[in-house]
Amino acid sequence: MPAPTHRPTPLTVYLPFNRDCVRDGFVPAKTGDVPPPPHGHWLLVQDQALLLHAEGDRFRLPEGDRPADLTPGDPIWLGTLGNTPCWVTAVPKDAPVPAGLTRETMVPMQGTRLPDELLSLGGMAMQLLWWESTSGHCPRCGEPTARIAGEWGKKCARCRYEHYPHLHPAVITLVRDGPRVLLARKAGWAPGRYALVAGFVDNGESLEGAVAREVKEEVGVDVTDIQYVGSQNWPFPSQLMIGFVARYAGGEITIDREELEDARWFDCDTLPSGPSRHSIAGFIIANHARP
Repeated sequence: MPAPTHRPTPLTVYLPFNRDCVRDGFVPAKTGDVPPPPHGHWLLVQDQALLLHAEGDRFRLPEGDRPADLTPGDPIWLGTLGNTPCWVTAVPKDAPVPAGLTRETMVPMQGTRLPDELLSLGGMAMQLLWWESTSGHCPRCGEPTARIAGEWGKKCARCRYEHYPHLHPAVITLVRDGPRVLLARKAGWAPGRYALVAGFVDNGESLEGAVAREVKEEVGVDVTDIQYVGSQNWPFPSQLMIGFVARYAGGEITIDREELEDARWFDCDTLPSGPSRHSIAGFIIANHARP
């Protein structure tokens, strides 16, 4: 009997947008320390892009004092990278890019050129700005909120309700059936591009239950042998993508046309254009499509 084979599976913990791939000693600013003066690295977020110094195909964050006349509002201390403070501030969408900086998208589907470390720092910055923009008032009584000392959480001065940054769990699944896999596409994607079935976890659901339900709802088939692969933070705007592979258990493809444009089986040797390496969908297809 031949020896079992072992598929190499890089840890998804080091996918871009996961904080773990920032390897140079990043420490988030959640320990209650007094913020330093606003000097250091600057994550200048304009919509879903960073404003950076470009040197050929290499990029670096602006560094020094706060860029003048560019960022209204108070900057937010994200943490420290290599003992240097990292500051986050939003740049208005219509603001011109200053001389010496370039605007680089962080969106994988738009062909980001940024290295994983900058994508991960930029993703944290985007999520922090999203939280700041959605947490200014109490969700219970509508009063203004204030930051809880040493935390990212907010507290209402009137009803004392506390709430914290929201992270929305979503499952994403590769369905396998021997030498073939089931892939789907949404309307508006690049021509010929297919990816995995995905959806948000419902109240009261287990992750495995969400996998079975989403696959059944979106493509009409049943699955079994649901196995966890890994996870990825996805800051568009604030999701946690939880990856699985599952085995086809029966049923004919029936497409939910409100969610998908198409879904079909593909032979593992003739896969269509798919997600880039930046996403857990691309990771799963590259490492788990073949039996």
